Amino acid sequence: MLVNDEQQQISDAVRQFAQERLRPFAEQWDREHRFPREAIEEMAELGLFGMLVPEQWGGSDTGYVAYAMALEEIAAGDGACSTIMSVHNSVGCVPILKFGSEQQKQQFLMPLASGAMLGAFALTEPQA
Repeated sequence: MLVNDEQQQISDAVRQFAQERLRPFAEQWDREHRFPREAIEEMAELGLFGMLVPEQWGGSDTGYVAYAMALEEIAAGDGACSTIMSVHNSVGCVPILKFGSEQQKQQFLMPLASGAMLGAFALTEPQA
């Protein structure tokens, strides 16, 4: 896959973050059934929760290639953090971008892109 300089720089920075700030703690977080709030806040500061959101809504609009590369690096550090990042961006932000009203975009996209609000989804299963 051919990547441009910006995409590679993002990937390199996220790799360093994941190896230094996620990987050393991932096993402990899992063992303790702990939500890694501090790591999520650091991920927000890096802009990882607004990668698919246009700048006008507070995101960085880095595109899907940089997003996929960053997500891969986060997953190498901690699978739970990559799931949080993936759901937040792909299930939380993108549907609002594509199908939300202007009012919904104004209300939700900036806090989502900054990480002040986390995107999630609710799922029911008949046997759960």
